[in-house]
Amino acid sequence: MAKWKDAIRRALYPAYEARMVRALPRDRLPKHIGVMLDGNRRWAKAVGADTAHGHRAGAANIEPLLGWCEEVGIEVVTLWLLSTDNLNRPAAELEPLLDIIEEAVLSLADQRRWRVHPVGALDLLPQRTAARLKEAQELTRDVDGMLVNIAVGYGGRREIADAVRSILLEEAGVGTTMEELAAKISVEQIGEHLYTKGQPDPDLVIRTSGEQRLGGFLLWQSARSEFYFCEALWPDFRRVDFIRAIRAYADRERRFGQ
Repeated sequence: MAKWKDAIRRALYPAYEARMVRALPRDRLPKHIGVMLDGNRRWAKAVGADTAHGHRAGAANIEPLLGWCEEVGIEVVTLWLLSTDNLNRPAAELEPLLDIIEEAVLSLADQRRWRVHPVGALDLLPQRTAARLKEAQELTRDVDGMLVNIAVGYGGRREIADAVRSILLEEAGVGTTMEELAAKISVEQIGEHLYTKGQPDPDLVIRTSGEQRLGGFLLWQSARSEFYFCEALWPDFRRVDFIRAIRAYADRERRFGQ
């Protein structure tokens, strides 16, 4: 009986999802979404597999997500794959995870379908990982497609500290005194030195796995974002879950932090 129910569900869901997409109000859809791909390790534990298997399952779900984003006209996607805190994990877990991330990012770049842009403290990453992220960026620099920010070695506090550090060095280089800088520094100036400089702030931030916290993701940029928390673990996140998140966003009356 369960197999029949699964077969019926698989047959009916595409039509249901297509109807949901057609019903989305095109003038109320987000242009930039951030996604916290959470729950790979818990998914692996639930299916009786090792952690690396969970990370591979999560990596395999990235390309479908980007396709769903294209389908509804998203222009920028920021994917949080590895935080600065995650860099403290045991080497036995971290090294395979970095390998999986490198393979996933280069696979996206090889398709030349999206522009890949690494965001994070690349100086904290192993040299090979940082080099491959930069390689993916170069391979897709001239691609006329959706911009995909790959947040690896990323932490919101570190990003803000890096932005301030960059401003101090820049101003010191032209002889600005500390008093002069204190008088003129602005929110706009800090924004121009973030990893996502020149990009619109995210309209919507999605976190999977049921956790309802930011954990340091896009702290500066998400001040006016809408948030959507999904119970599904990331490897189980489906097209219908994504469409529901977009629909929930479209149904909200945005107050932009007020």
